[in-house]
Amino acid sequence: MMATAAHHPQFTHPAARGGCPFDPPPAYQQAQQDEPISRIALWDGAPSWLVTRHDDIKAVLSDARFSSDAARPGFPFISAGARQLSTGQRTFIRMDDPEHAQLRRMLTGEFMIKKVEALRPEVQRIADDLLDELTAGRNSGDLVHEFALPLPSLVICLLLGVPYQDHDFFQECSRVLLRRDSSVEEVQIAQKNLADYLVKLTDSKRTEPDDGILSRLVARGELSTEEIGAMGRLLLVAGHETTANMTALSILALLQNPTQLAHLREHPESVAGAVEELLRYLTIVHSGLTRVATEDVTVGGVRIRAGEGVICMISTANRDEQKFPDGDELDLSRDARLHLAFGFGVHQCLGQPLARLELQIALNTILQRLPELRLAVPFEEIRFRGDMLIYGVHELPLAW
Repeated sequence: MMATAAHHPQFTHPAARGGCPFDPPPAYQQAQQDEPISRIALWDGAPSWLVTRHDDIKAVLSDARFSSDAARPGFPFISAGARQLSTGQRTFIRMDDPEHAQLRRMLTGEFMIKKVEALRPEVQRIADDLLDELTAGRNSGDLVHEFALPLPSLVICLLLGVPYQDHDFFQECSRVLLRRDSSVEEVQIAQKNLADYLVKLTDSKRTEPDDGILSRLVARGELSTEEIGAMGRLLLVAGHETTANMTALSILALLQNPTQLAHLREHPESVAGAVEELLRYLTIVHSGLTRVATEDVTVGGVRIRAGEGVICMISTANRDEQKFPDGDELDLSRDARLHLAFGFGVHQCLGQPLARLELQIALNTILQRLPELRLAVPFEEIRFRGDMLIYGVHELPLAW
């Protein structure tokens, strides 16, 4: 028999966090037990569905009847700024097939595992150089701004053909775009500034090409300068924000789990599996993945009507006891490959091979070179990024 969930909101999104900053909000974890497909109220009072179980989320994300197009009526937004971010300048992650597939295919080859793996020596060199600078003549520093953020920024700039000396500019634009409390006007300004920068840069590739992705897109001759600039913006923002926050948050989680940290130090060859478990456990997209139904669909025994929004809480899916027993525990020996940290279906993260490579190198480099690594401040003083669309820490003061 098909179940019907109450049509009055049970709680709001985002919900309050609990005692452990690594865990999803308790209300969402409880919903997974009691009513895994629940009605919620968004910031503006609009209703949406919240999906919390692993299997149900896979069903939504793999079903073409759930649209990623933020311009469709009923699409759920977690803030006014997020609505402007998704609709102000569209990229292919906010498109459906065939338009989405056509644009995504232009980049697929850039992030194939074999091509990414060829970058390993260069990424290792960057990590070593950054750690040399971080540790030169001192025994403490901030991992976020001196290692975790520069590493993926340098790599994505290298891949795109973006001058790294402009990192202060594009990182500040990214912060505005990803803040939960950014106003519509602030997001519009940051979008325009970053778009203007990337359009100008893309235009320069026509006369001064290099070996970067922007130049190769120009050479294809299939997209306008503005379209290439939009692709560049997506890759530039996503390419440094996600890995930077995963790196810092992973180190913090390991420091809070010394047995797991010791295991990884003793078995650096196990870093690939460790990264999968950290991706599962931390799941830095804490606000969920958003879709809207284009027709009536039944998921998990619940009827979702056409035009109703859906938020897939991949953070709770990655703690689902049916898939990951003792999921609230960090266990680097776990086979965590079924996690949904990169999403699922046709919109699964394009850059995941690069993210995995960067995380593997970053974690092993830090742990092997800094055997006395420890927090420089009490854990309670760490500022978590609950105010951002990408979770993490604002800074991570460490000593060694």
